[in-house]
Amino acid sequence: MDPKLIETLNKKFEAQIEGFKEVLCGGGAKSYDHYKELSGTIRGLQLAQLELGDLVRKLKESNDD
Repeated sequence: MDPKLIETLNKKFEAQIEGFKEVLCGGGAKSYDHYKELSGTIRGLQLAQLELGDLVRKLKESNDD
């Protein structure tokens, strides 16, 4: 897997997370439902980052074998 692709994807995830956090911290949630949606989106992006990191680790391990 291309390391540049992984880095780009991870940076996009991080930028999106930061954008949603800014909305939440700035009081931009229009309702409790909107707050839950933003919080869930942040958590989903964080989970995607974890999965991406696990994939990279597994690929490195398989290449070392």
